[in-house]
Amino acid sequence: MNALITGGAGFIGSHLAEYLLNLGHSVTAIDNLATGRADNIRHLREHPEFNYINDTVLNEDRMRDLVPRHDVVYHLAAAVGVRWIIENPLQSIHTNIRATEIVLEAAAPKKTKVLIASTSEVYGKNEKASLSEDDDSIIGSTQITRWLYANSKATDEFLALAYHGEQSLPVVIVRFFNTVGPRQTGRYGMVVPRFVRQALANEPITIHGDGAQTRCFTDVRDAVRAVYELSQHPEAVGEVFNIGNPREISIRGLAELVVELTGSRSELQFIPYSEAYPAGFEDMRRRVPNVEKLNGRLGWRPSISLEDNLRRIIDVMRADGAQAA
Repeated sequence: MNALITGGAGFIGSHLAEYLLNLGHSVTAIDNLATGRADNIRHLREHPEFNYINDTVLNEDRMRDLVPRHDVVYHLAAAVGVRWIIENPLQSIHTNIRATEIVLEAAAPKKTKVLIASTSEVYGKNEKASLSEDDDSIIGSTQITRWLYANSKATDEFLALAYHGEQSLPVVIVRFFNTVGPRQTGRYGMVVPRFVRQALANEPITIHGDGAQTRCFTDVRDAVRAVYELSQHPEAVGEVFNIGNPREISIRGLAELVVELTGSRSELQFIPYSEAYPAGFEDMRRRVPNVEKLNGRLGWRPSISLEDNLRRIIDVMRADGAQAA
């Protein structure tokens, strides 16, 4: 298989590239390094079946040439991270919506399969005990920038499903819940690398809000396994799938676990949202995936525990000098 990964130098993209190469596939990664990093794919650059293109998916001529030459496109390129999106709203909208449209336009003539990376953010403020793919999206006010990411990714899903319905384009949509592992940066609001860096430096671990809000964390190795298997399953076409680990943990509990696993002397420091983000920021108290649809289609279950995932992240960041700020 000849695969194209947009955002291929990003956190999930680089792990997916590695996974596909290990299975014997050919991989082309395109990334303009806006949020991706060259270091993420440095170890892949000499692989005979890996090709890297430093460019943006917004380059329409490039994408019209690239997409038809591949068997499947994993469209992971996006504006990501709550903080980055709040600070760059216009660029985030343009990147998330227009880039997806360009990929779908380029895929349509030859019916090239496209896997679209979406997000659990599309559920918005829906705090149902376990979120299923057909549950309602409850999005906040358009005056709160935090919600533009959810809206833009929901639009991506509508675009993909419209291309599937009207032009028979084979598309698969995956909604990632919090996915973590080595190579993830904390620069854009990702909590795990930030906590680990602070713990390794014996700095206060900064928790936004009261820490009682809960999240579910998926090992990136489990996530890319699901992505690949969905891209190969004929009955996944035209469908939406959650990818996540249903184990729920409070953010305070996560911080305490990081302190324990690092042997850190860090204390917990609680920072009000009003000090961490611009006025009007909203957060969700919980977000738990229902992965029964994924399990039913693939027999997929997360196989790596949060503790093992954190130990791996800690080991890598410790060896790297905890530079994933």
